[in-house]
Amino acid sequence: MADLTRDSDRIMQDARVVRDDNRAGGRHRRGGKSIGKHSADARRKLWIKRGRNIAIALLAIWVSTGVLGMMLDGIGFLGVMALIVASVVAVALFANYPKMATPKRADLNKGDVGQMVTRTELWLEAQRPALPPPAARIVDDMGVQLDALGLQLQGLDQNHPKAREVRSLVGEQLPEMIDSYRRIPANLRGEKRSGETPDEQLTDSLSKISGEIDSITRQLAEGSLDDLAIRHRFLDYKFGSAQDGAPQLKGPDDARTDPA
Repeated sequence: MADLTRDSDRIMQDARVVRDDNRAGGRHRRGGKSIGKHSADARRKLWIKRGRNIAIALLAIWVSTGVLGMMLDGIGFLGVMALIVASVVAVALFANYPKMATPKRADLNKGDVGQMVTRTELWLEAQRPALPPPAARIVDDMGVQLDALGLQLQGLDQNHPKAREVRSLVGEQLPEMIDSYRRIPANLRGEKRSGETPDEQLTDSLSKISGEIDSITRQLAEGSLDDLAIRHRFLDYKFGSAQDGAPQLKGPDDARTDPA
């Protein structure tokens, strides 16, 4: 319980820093970097699978070439060149295959609320290149907030009011906002309408959603923090404060010399 609370507190602190940074204009992030833990895990598993496929392909090519060379008493210069070309082609092919599996928009809000948050994080990462830079920076850092939110959702009743609130905010309002923006023709996204451009409206809306995700995460963490505080007070009451020192048990010799 203590470890979970410490991890939650650390992640929430990171999320608050991210939120404040977003409101101040955001930071530049290197391209290709995952926005959160779930997307990073998916990317790592993809590269492990690609590396395995490359190793299998190269092994098959070299073994088959060796067998062919024994049957033909050598493969000659052209055979060596063919082996090199085949190896390069195999590496180039499997370094880009399979592709990253992106959840479909229609599947985001399915399953339990924790799975929904994970799928939305992966979906958001795929939408990032189509967004204006300020909005993309918010999406970059929103992954940290979704990681913290997912931690708090573990074991939460699916019918809990906060679970329904998260499903509405993350599974419906967030993707609908991005979908609405992407349906606008690119040449109209910079034109002002009602005092703001669609780019500015999207950025402002994502900033508000980011702040609401942080607020929900902090509210959900209150239970764990209160539970830890109650347990701490109970142990203080039962065993005394750590600063007071643990009570010393008297041994047999101490009992004999006790004046009482």
